[in-house]
Amino acid sequence: MVYDQTKKKYLKKIKLLEKYNKFYFESSHPLVSDKEYDQLKLDILKIEKKFPYLKDKNSPSLKVGFKPSKNFVKAKHRVPMLSLSNAFSEEDLNNFEKKIINFLSLKQSSELEFSAEPKIDGISASLNYKNGIFVKGLSRGDGIEGEDITDNLKTINDIPKKILSKNFPSEIDIRGEVFITNNDFKSISEKFANPRNAASGSLRQKNSKETQKIPLKFIAYTFGYASNLSIENQSDFLSNLKGWGFKISKFNKTIKGIKNLVLYHDQFEKKRYNIDYDVDGIVYKINNFDLQKRLGFVANAPRWAIAHKFSADSSISKIINIDIQVGRTGALTPVAKIKPVNIGGVVVSNATLHNEDEIIRKDIRIGDVVKVERAGDVIPHVISVDKSKRDEKSKKYIFPNKCPSCGSKTVKDFNEQTKKHDAVRRCINDGFNCEKIAMENIKHFVSKDALNIDGLGKKVVEKFWELKIIKYPQDIFKLDYHKIEKLDGWGELSVSNLKYAIEKSKNIKLSKFIYSIGIRHIGQENAKLISKHLKRPENFFKLPIKSGIESLLNIDGIGETQIKSIKKFFSNKSNLNVLMELKKFMKIIEDVDLKKEGLLSNKTFMFTGKLKEMSRAEAKSLVEKNAGKIISNVNKKLNYLVIGEKPTNKKVIKAKDLNINVITQDDLIRMLNKTS
Repeated sequence: MVYDQTKKKYLKKIKLLEKYNKFYFESSHPLVSDKEYDQLKLDILKIEKKFPYLKDKNSPSLKVGFKPSKNFVKAKHRVPMLSLSNAFSEEDLNNFEKKIINFLSLKQSSELEFSAEPKIDGISASLNYKNGIFVKGLSRGDGIEGEDITDNLKTINDIPKKILSKNFPSEIDIRGEVFITNNDFKSISEKFANPRNAASGSLRQKNSKETQKIPLKFIAYTFGYASNLSIENQSDFLSNLKGWGFKISKFNKTIKGIKNLVLYHDQFEKKRYNIDYDVDGIVYKINNFDLQKRLGFVANAPRWAIAHKFSADSSISKIINIDIQVGRTGALTPVAKIKPVNIGGVVVSNATLHNEDEIIRKDIRIGDVVKVERAGDVIPHVISVDKSKRDEKSKKYIFPNKCPSCGSKTVKDFNEQTKKHDAVRRCINDGFNCEKIAMENIKHFVSKDALNIDGLGKKVVEKFWELKIIKYPQDIFKLDYHKIEKLDGWGELSVSNLKYAIEKSKNIKLSKFIYSIGIRHIGQENAKLISKHLKRPENFFKLPIKSGIESLLNIDGIGETQIKSIKKFFSNKSNLNVLMELKKFMKIIEDVDLKKEGLLSNKTFMFTGKLKEMSRAEAKSLVEKNAGKIISNVNKKLNYLVIGEKPTNKKVIKAKDLNINVITQDDLIRMLNKTS
């Protein structure tokens, strides 16, 4: 039974890796980040180590890359183009060195010499030269057989077409990396996800004239087959490459000892932002060629080399500017505009700075060199500043005391419970008098958990706002569809679909309506509590009359903070006008009482992460239909935290600390006696 389950799990991972490889190598379109891809490979190798008899022919321990495309003529490499094993820590490097020392029967105190070379995140290519003439170029392919992309490679200026040096071998396969600089990538960024994809896609053009339009670069770093090559080590070979007319990395270095490799790795990772191309690690090779020959290879990698990867979740960049964004509740959020940097396969150019207090605490300034982190579904954020690289003329960043949208005063609310001012600064001009707040309110109004209007996403709202088609929520029900049909990207069908979605949204439950109008501190659950208390929709509109708002204090779960927000909302004339206008167009109906008895009665749930084939709203509705209750925070009242893809780690950790059941979507479906 255990064997069958393990085999099934293993083969599922192999199949998934094949899928990722196909998109990465053949389609130049990665489905997951580098970190997720590396983790999948590690998971497979761990299973194989424990159950070696499971090893599949498509195992990453046996295969390199992906089979060559049918679009190109195939050709075999005379010496296989193997991949490299990965190291992620000093411990990994110590194990790598220990294996070499044991294999060569050297003294345990031996200090090996390595050639350290930046690992460029590009596309590997092998260039065959005969009598100094470049005659054929191949892609890596599956490591044994590659694609003949000679014509495309000949368009790259960095690749010498003829070499006259007397010491150049009569025949040799020079190997290196084809890439695009980040600066050149800017002009073609709309066509590709990142620079690596751009390099791969360009090399796979059938028409070399199209490839010629792309500013591809090439850096050489090793060789495959070679005749009469009389060089004793890697560092000398790199020097010869430069003499023969090839470009090599200026960061190549000869280093002894693991401690020094780690030191160089840490130093280099900090200065990556200065380099105009993506580097995802450093490759360490035994410098001596004789030792390399003795060490040889395992199934798909050399024993004498390893790639020390950089963190997939973080990178170093530079703050170009700091923008202040205004949110729906008036919160001013500082966002760092950074020099674009690749983090885990995603090009990041913005990073949140959270709030004014965070900027002061870390002393973040424009022009600073910073470490940026992106993990799971967390927004990229600046975690530290390298003050040693700060310009002497640098000035402290002064947070604005006026709203950048409407110019109103900004304040920090005083929290009665903590007796402290909030960290977040807010615009006091709430409602629909501040343009940014108004636009964010409309985005919230049409969002999935509110009116859920298909075809009216954030970008469309911004476009309609810019064209002055909408200014208030009620304008959605007065749209000029003939005018919209004439806009770029719109047509008769898309306008018809939008009209249908808007008409459908006019019928809405009271709780959804309360949530959709965006009262601060009134989320979905509070809206349901208020709706249940008020019962009839007309009672909501009468709240400001005869101190009706105060009566909400009788609701378990509604406190002074919520009452204060509701009072503030109803005291704003623009909000009252919006409510009266919406009442004309919408049919607001009573909520149907939630089931008291059901499969999930007396159980509370919370969701985090992306769900499979189901929206968060649908999942919550499913729980409530079965008498379960949704809560919005991880606390002792929570029974189950349902996790989807890329859950928020803080929520999972807190749930485990409180001994809350952490379950998957499939577990939830099983609780409902249904199949996923």
